[in-house]
Amino acid sequence: MLLQDIRYTLRSLWHSRGFAIVAILCLGFGIGANTTTFSILDGVLLKPFPYQDPDRLVILGMRNEPLEVVNSGVSYLDLRDWQAETKTLEAIGGVQGRSLTISDGGEPERYVGALITANLFPLLGIQPVAGRGFSAEHDSPGGGGVVLLSYAVWKIRYNLDSSVIGRQILVNAVPTVIIGVMPEHFEFPNRNKLWIPMAPTASKEARNVRSVFTFARLDPGVTQAQVETEIESLAARLAAAHPDTNKDWTSRVFTLGERFIPPDVTLVIWLMMGAATLVLLVACSNVANLLIARASARRREITVRSALGAGRGRIIRQLLTESIVLSLFSVPLGMLLAQFGTRAIASALPPDQVPYYVTWTIDARSLAYTVAIAVLTAVLFGLLPAMQATRRNLHETLKEGTRGNSVRRSLVRSSLVVVQVTLALVALVGALLFVRTFGNLDGYNYGFDVKPLMTMRFLMPGEPYEATDAKLRRVQAIVERAEALPGVETAFASNLIPLSGGGGSGNIVVDGRPAPSARQRESVSFIGVTPHLYKTLGISRIRGRDLTDAEGYARTPVAVISAAMAAHFWPDREALGGRFRIDGLGFNDEWFTVVGVAPDFKLYGVDTDNGGVDAPDEVAFVPYAYQQSINTGLTVRVAGTGDPSRITAAVRGVLREADPNLPMFQVRTMEENRRLSYWQYGLYGWIFGAISFVGLLLASVGVYGVLSYSVAQRTQEIGVRVALGAGRREILGLIVGYGLKLAGAGVVLGLAFSAASMPFVKQMFFQVSPFDPVTFTSVGVLFMAVAFLASLLPALRATRVDPITALRGE
Repeated sequence: MLLQDIRYTLRSLWHSRGFAIVAILCLGFGIGANTTTFSILDGVLLKPFPYQDPDRLVILGMRNEPLEVVNSGVSYLDLRDWQAETKTLEAIGGVQGRSLTISDGGEPERYVGALITANLFPLLGIQPVAGRGFSAEHDSPGGGGVVLLSYAVWKIRYNLDSSVIGRQILVNAVPTVIIGVMPEHFEFPNRNKLWIPMAPTASKEARNVRSVFTFARLDPGVTQAQVETEIESLAARLAAAHPDTNKDWTSRVFTLGERFIPPDVTLVIWLMMGAATLVLLVACSNVANLLIARASARRREITVRSALGAGRGRIIRQLLTESIVLSLFSVPLGMLLAQFGTRAIASALPPDQVPYYVTWTIDARSLAYTVAIAVLTAVLFGLLPAMQATRRNLHETLKEGTRGNSVRRSLVRSSLVVVQVTLALVALVGALLFVRTFGNLDGYNYGFDVKPLMTMRFLMPGEPYEATDAKLRRVQAIVERAEALPGVETAFASNLIPLSGGGGSGNIVVDGRPAPSARQRESVSFIGVTPHLYKTLGISRIRGRDLTDAEGYARTPVAVISAAMAAHFWPDREALGGRFRIDGLGFNDEWFTVVGVAPDFKLYGVDTDNGGVDAPDEVAFVPYAYQQSINTGLTVRVAGTGDPSRITAAVRGVLREADPNLPMFQVRTMEENRRLSYWQYGLYGWIFGAISFVGLLLASVGVYGVLSYSVAQRTQEIGVRVALGAGRREILGLIVGYGLKLAGAGVVLGLAFSAASMPFVKQMFFQVSPFDPVTFTSVGVLFMAVAFLASLLPALRATRVDPITALRGE
């Protein structure tokens, strides 16, 4: 019976190829958009983390309510105490991020690396694919001297040569033996390429240095609540035993998803899925309208089959079979579009901006989802037309012949068009708000000119730079040589590169103001720089003065502060000459004198979490000697116009002259840094825009289809109107007006639904109101314009109706 239905369906669709092609195209676009977004959702939110029994893994952290610290790492000494005393956890391990440089006779290269405890990879259930992992002996205060390579480093740097196992190289200028290679694509925790034992370095850290990212595996049968109770108890015991470092510090326990997947990313992905679902519903409405029109043309066929004994259920099954076959035929097109979409999205991602374990591909899960959604949509768009087609009275239909038009069918088709416009408009409003957010970020004034600036970082690890001020002397030599290069105006070095991260912060105490309590402490950014910071950035308006060359390369307690910091801490008097100190950064309580107040500029990019409220950075710039950094950034101002990256080779030569083992990395123009600071909003706008364009296209097809059918059904009526003297303008007004009424109803409903949903997503937009009248008005006008164009062709066809022919048909 089923095979008979399928054979009949295939013959029927072959004879109605135009109808079948349009239906398959509509469904293919809707399913393609849905499958693309599902592959993203699946890769980020649904697929389990690539570790052994990930449901038994948790992440341990710390918090301090009096200090308003909600999520901190764990100190190495606390980690060791937890390892020794836990009763509910099978194992506890940790990781600390660290820049690691390989020097092995070739070009030195810096990698994103990490310090790890010896038990961390076994805890995750991951083993090397070549060599061996760390032992307890390696991970002891006197151990070390070994390294694990990522598969990528093994492949790119060593050409998959198995003989590198056991080879000695320099890692951060320390003789180190390669003992193993981790599996392909494993770059734990996030794009890391090298790993060395933690204990030799971290065991020297104080208990109040909380920088270890801590993982734990639950014992079988233990719940997360039991772990939380135990770790809270252990944290309380440590706070009592070490009040100087652990007072008020309590523990936190997270699932992997809670720590690895930011809430805003989760929200955006579900919004994408919602937009794609709206587009799929628009496609379903289109095909439902096509099927209703097709059923109207097949009224006599269906009625005759009923007269010959076919029951209503049998006919509905046949019509649903048609729907399912159409939907399954659209699957290859949908998969092809999804393949294109996922590749386009992957290619739009900046390198190393997505965790290594996040992948979205069209795989078996995507295929299963696509087939399932195809069958579901077939039932969704096929059931209503099937019910409509089998509801008519047998006697009336046979007597009616092929004439007349069901008011009920017309109402259903018109309602479906209104639904299409409503759904597509909701998706487009959200897309336009994301596009406007991206535009606002792209045009944001950061307070300095980014175009002539080139940036890069270099690493100074190991014994040569451990002596007092060794890094300072090297940095001074590099900056002075860089400034002497042809085509370079000026340069500065710091642990911070504007718009690219770095710097530090501390609690400020201002001379002449009461000392703050623990709860009243206020933090400012505290950044060590060499001279010429403001000159390099092109900022000349400084009240007071900048750091002199002599001050910039010496431990001189002077500072240039931002206008925001001056207004905050010296609101009633001149900040110049004021003094402050920074607690907790090891400066022996030195008091810094303010010698300059400079205009505010953005250090860390735009605060998109604040809806676009411009909160200037409160920052103090002090001589580089106070914050000598292994990882130092160099910012160079290039003379003239054109691409500032043209001086990259010359700066690399400066580093080679200074020290041939210094790697240069993160080489970017400041313009590239600027775009990287908000790249995800461009991606969001592109994805939502593409989805919404498909929705708009399908909605316009829906309006056109309904009006074309309406003109065909009202041929006699139009002929009568023309015969009675109706002019071309009246006929155009009749058809176009009907289309605009349908679109107008959908626009009103769509704008209302969009406004109702905005409170749930308003935090995703920057410097644009979620109820922005420009956005809402422009989308409404766009839909009405599209509806007008979609109505115009059927209307022009109506004006060409021959009244004699129409009346003869009547």
